[in-house]
Amino acid sequence: MSLAPEHAPGLVLQHFTPPLKLTDFKAIAFDMDSTLISIECIDEIADAVGKKAEVAAITEAAMRGEITDFKDSLTRRVALLKGVPAEALQAVYDQRLKINPGAPELINAAKAAGLQTLLVSGGFTFFADRVKARLGMHEAHSNLLEIEGGLLTGRVLGDIVDGEAKKQHLLALCTRLQCDPKLSIAVGDGANDLPMMSVSGLSVAYHAKPKVREQAMIAINTGGLDRVLEVLI
Repeated sequence: MSLAPEHAPGLVLQHFTPPLKLTDFKAIAFDMDSTLISIECIDEIADAVGKKAEVAAITEAAMRGEITDFKDSLTRRVALLKGVPAEALQAVYDQRLKINPGAPELINAAKAAGLQTLLVSGGFTFFADRVKARLGMHEAHSNLLEIEGGLLTGRVLGDIVDGEAKKQHLLALCTRLQCDPKLSIAVGDGANDLPMMSVSGLSVAYHAKPKVREQAMIAINTGGLDRVLEVLI
């Protein structure tokens, strides 16, 4: 392990020798909740029915890697959302969701360098599609909440986007770009980001759980996402 220079506190480099060029890469993939945005959307939706503490406890355990079956943990959490009015999603987006510092700057720099930008989230399409549009990203994949009669049913439609699915979406993008996955960057904070980080050429942990910080090549512990640019020329 080598630490970043003293002029860059809170930026830890592991298994990585800078500098690299951003233009050396072809794609960059981001987790959404607590990475591109400041909240865990599912926890905030649960607040609408007084179940935030219960759902947040499961979210935290899953992100720390203490619950290894992400699909099961998500199914359990979504079930607790049964009966939440669909308009609660818009309220969370309008009132609680904030883009994390440095996200626009990093994404704009990546696009300017010719990289394809990918959002892959174990969260929900309602938010992922809006964040993708807001940040001008190329592609997004996430989970679709079932809504009937204006209420959440407590179920997810289709296959759940878990850690393995995140990895497969990144690999599929690299296949379409006809590039080696090592020419991709993966950015996340939770245990379900580790699979995509493991196949990328540069893995970045952003204010992440200990397990993720330990395995990432770059750990941003203070400051914004654009700190990645301090080691990419």
